[in-house]
Parts: sequence; structure tokens; C-alpha cells
Amino acid sequence: MSERERAWTHTGYAQRIHFGAGALDRVADVVKEVNARRVMLVTTEGRLASEAGRRLVDGLSRVLVSTFAGVRSHVPASAVQSAVSQAQAEGVDGIVSFGGGSCADAAKAVCFFVEQQEGTPGSSYVDRPVLAHVSIPTTYSGAELTPFFGMTDEAARRKSGAGGPTIAPLAAIYDPLLTLDTPPRVSAETGMNALAHGVECAYSPRRTPEAETVALACVRRVASALPAVVEDPTDLEARTLMLEGAVLGGRCLQNASMGVHHGLAQLVGGRTGIPHGLANAVLLAHALRFTAAAVPDAAARLGDALGDEADPAGAVDRLRERLALPGRLSDCGVTKGDVDAVVRLSQGNPNVGANARPADEDDARAILEAAF
Repeated sequence: MSERERAWTHTGYAQRIHFGAGALDRVADVVKEVNARRVMLVTTEGRLASEAGRRLVDGLSRVLVSTFAGVRSHVPASAVQSAVSQAQAEGVDGIVSFGGGSCADAAKAVCFFVEQQEGTPGSSYVDRPVLAHVSIPTTYSGAELTPFFGMTDEAARRKSGAGGPTIAPLAAIYDPLLTLDTPPRVSAETGMNALAHGVECAYSPRRTPEAETVALACVRRVASALPAVVEDPTDLEARTLMLEGAVLGGRCLQNASMGVHHGLAQLVGGRTGIPHGLANAVLLAHALRFTAAAVPDAAARLGDALGDEADPAGAVDRLRERLALPGRLSDCGVTKGDVDAVVRLSQGNPNVGANARPADEDDARAILEAAF
């Protein structure tokens, strides 16, 4: 589709972002703003036991009536079922998620399934959610702003997703201080996930002009700030800039689709259990190289944002190397059998189907094998 043939509709969600060092201290006011009176906290055992977790619990005070600390990587369906049952049993009207992307996704899944079971799923951007969700991220995933979530069927070793217009969190609290104890490796992996959001949104066939502009800003911010975060995890200025990049990544996702890169990363993660950000880091340059031929102008803009207009994929790989992340799926425990399984599943993944350059099974295999 040429630039002149594009038509678009941009949706602005009812959503407020609170950003800044110490923003966590405003959590009680933010929860009150979204009219939540009985809140369930969705997090991990580790985050709950942290100093920030204790501060959050104290800040929520009496509105906190339930805590679910069973979130695990890739959001197993069994954990979601437990959280949904707990939310309904406790009669909560709000959710606060605290942690990385899996915590945000688990909370959004709870919101989604509660709406489904109550028979009032949102179908329009003007609908109100059944459960008010306030997200508090500690990594750079972007999931804390989007209206969709991923969830894994552990028995089938397959990751899929769902969502809708009322599943986007109503508010997000971004406190750079909360990221200071995020390990450098986790920062690097989730930072590459944020970068991938910007890359794929920048050439998404469904992007709006605003989403494209935000996507390129995301790429510039992440490419600049992420190495500094990994080199000195205590650098609050770098952490702040990187967290701003994550905000931009989440914002551009709201009005653009992902593509073959994210689709394959989801499938690889669901199949093997490797972290989503790590799959992103290994696959991104190969998927970008495949797609760039179909979107030369967008690829050039990405190259400019990455510092190498002629070779954006090469710039991505050099960034990954600077972060000391693996460059091969085989170095991450992925096997040839896993590649075969992901190839078979690829055509059923909606993100693969939404790529700017159509990707059939042979194309998916070529990308995966180049990364293997």
C-alpha cells in the first residue's frame, strides 16, 4: 500500500500517565481518580516483598482488599484463572498491577475475563471498563498502556492473546526510582522489547501518522538511553530517559499493529519459555531485514533514528551486541524442533499476518533459521 492510498482512524483512550521520580507516592490519589474502592494488587512474590512493594501496599492502605502474587513469566492460563476467581470472590472494582510486562498482562487478562463473565465486554472506545486498572511498571515492556494481553497455554506450549477497547489501563504510574533495582540483563531484554515496538509500529500498515511519529521517537530514545542503563544501572537520568522511551513504545502500540517479528517472538516464547524480551532481541534485526525491502522509506526513517540510515538492521544488531545479549536462538536453548513447531504455528498468529511484507511459512522459517 502506498503512502497516498493509506486511510486511518486514530483512537485516543481514556488514560492518564503519571511520570517522575517519586510518582509511586501518588498511588492512593490515582486509584481514587479512577473511582476504585476495592482493589486487588497483581504482582510477583519478589516484587511484593521488595521495599517498593511494601511502600505500595502501605500507600494503597484500606482500599487494598486482595493480593494476587502468583504472576509468572508468559502469563500461564492457570494463573489467570486463579486471579480471576480471586477477583470475583473478593468483589473488587479495581486492579493495580506492579512489575514487568507479565504483571500488566495478567492484570489485563483479569479485567478481560471478568468483563466476559459478567456479559458486559467493551466493544467501543467510549465504553467504560468493568474493572479500573492502574498499572505500575518496573521494566520497559510497554504492556502497561496497551489494550491487549498475551497468555500461555502451558500444556500446548502456545502463547496467544486477546483484549479490547476497555482493557487498556485507565492510568499508569511511571516512577524511574522503581527501575533502579531491575537487573541490567532484564533491563536490556525489556529495553529491546520497547525498541521492537517502535520499529514495527514505524512501518505497520495500520499505523496512524501520530503512531509513526511516536514510534520513531521511541526508537531514538531507546537506542540512546538503553546502553547507558546497562552500563550503569544506578544512573537515574538514563533510567528516566529509558522509561520515557518505554512510554512512547506503549503509546505507539495503541494505534499500530505488530508484525512478523513480534508474532514469532511470542510463538518462540510460548514454545520454549525464553523471556519475551530476549526473543525480541535475537529476532529483531532479522525480521527488520526481511521487512525493510517492502517499506524502503520507513526503513530509511528507522535507520536515521538508529544512527545508520543505510543499514537499520545492522544498527539493531550492533545495539544488541553492545548490551551483551545473545545473537542466536540456539544460544538461548531453542532447538531445531522448536523452530519447526513455530513455523507450523506462524500462519495462525495475527501479528505475523499483519506484517508490512507478507510472510508465509517459508519466510518465517528463513527468519528463524537466520537467527538460529
